Amino acid sequence: MDYFIELGYLGLFIVSFLAATILPIGSELLLVTLATHDHNLYVLLIVATLGNVLGSVVNYAIGFYGGDWLTHKVLKISPQQMHKAEQRYNKWGKWSLLLAWVPIIGDPLTVIAGLLKVSLIWFLVLVTIGKLGRYAVVLLGVNFYV
Repeated sequence: MDYFIELGYLGLFIVSFLAATILPIGSELLLVTLATHDHNLYVLLIVATLGNVLGSVVNYAIGFYGGDWLTHKVLKISPQQMHKAEQRYNKWGKWSLLLAWVPIIGDPLTVIAGLLKVSLIWFLVLVTIGKLGRYAVVLLGVNFYV
């Protein structure tokens, strides 16, 4: 963690990017640490959001381009499981992408969006709103309590 703190904004971008992939990494601790060490809150918000959204775009691309191979051969998802996931996604539609920031369910949502060939524009807008909102709430909390 110290290494990423030393990298400042670049470290936050890297960690935020990786946190949006299937790696079990969180970016909030680094965001809070940097916010309490005299980094510009607006720049932190933009950098964390950009890194996290771009990480989600990687998930989207994996679903979009690696669909059948990824789901069946690598992830071993059965056709029945895939059908259930599609039904859940279709219940809430593209609006479920507002929850792409939620741990555990967010990353699969972005992969499923790629699998279902959701419009990239809608994907970017909704994922960005959700992730920006999450980071804004974290930074507001830091600003309020520090």
